[in-house]
Amino acid sequence: MKIEDWLNHKTSSIATELIEYNKKHIEIEKSIGFTGRDKIHEILDSFYEIFFPAIYNQGTVDETRTLMNVNNNLRKSALDLRDIIETVLVYQNFDNCDGQCREKADKVVMNLIDSFPQIRETIQTDIQAAYNGDPAATSTEEIMLSYPSVRAVFIHRIAHEIYKMNVTIVPRVMSEYAHELTGIDIHPGATIGHSFFIDHGTGVVIGETCSIGNNVKIYQGVTLGALSFPMDENGNPIKGIKRHPNIEDNVVIYAGATILGGKTTIGHDTVLGSNIWMTHSVPPYSRVYNSQPSPNISNSKEVVIEYEI
Repeated sequence: MKIEDWLNHKTSSIATELIEYNKKHIEIEKSIGFTGRDKIHEILDSFYEIFFPAIYNQGTVDETRTLMNVNNNLRKSALDLRDIIETVLVYQNFDNCDGQCREKADKVVMNLIDSFPQIRETIQTDIQAAYNGDPAATSTEEIMLSYPSVRAVFIHRIAHEIYKMNVTIVPRVMSEYAHELTGIDIHPGATIGHSFFIDHGTGVVIGETCSIGNNVKIYQGVTLGALSFPMDENGNPIKGIKRHPNIEDNVVIYAGATILGGKTTIGHDTVLGSNIWMTHSVPPYSRVYNSQPSPNISNSKEVVIEYEI
């Protein structure tokens, strides 16, 4: 049978099966869908432009024109986000909604945008922390334009504000967009203080109930994760409990370190070395590191290849 004949015969039944399967598992009429996901990405890009006016869109230096552009962009993005959040509130039946999902969505977006000046101030401390913490950095502009940490933490601070207002889906879509862009995975529930810097960044994972203080610096490959997942009587993970560590002020965590557990606290002014595995607390001013390995070094000019079986 030729593929054309096969397609004429089979595609209708396969398409029907797939549609019915989706109807069974997804409330399609209530979902924001992949189109909504992509719209959230666009809104975040617009917010980035709003937070860095006349820098993001180089060439627009007239203050009146800049104000007009930012204002128009902010209004459009706010209304787009309100529509998406309203759909999500209906989907999650937030407080039974009672026909007031639009009003609640309005409130969420207004609270978010009211927090923008404070978020912008905090982001500047993150940029300055990156400049202070990286000897290779030549300017704060270089950091703002090129460091993945700035983009990831910017998105996190937006997502976290929405997360705090008990809106599902939207903040997680935001955090996964940052993950896609930068390789840095920060759950929107994580609490992060000011002057936060992730150097290099790739492979960093920060869990939902993690609490990070001020002036904390971490390197690539760091995991701030859960030690285990307590289960209920049905074998399902228990939601809403503290699972991830607390990192106090002025802590440095070097590459590849893994810190696990909701009862684990890393005391302030502590340095954690590379590739360590921590499942218990340490006091302030600690220095934690693995014993230095002792490599065998040969002075022979001949190339010797050793095999261990």
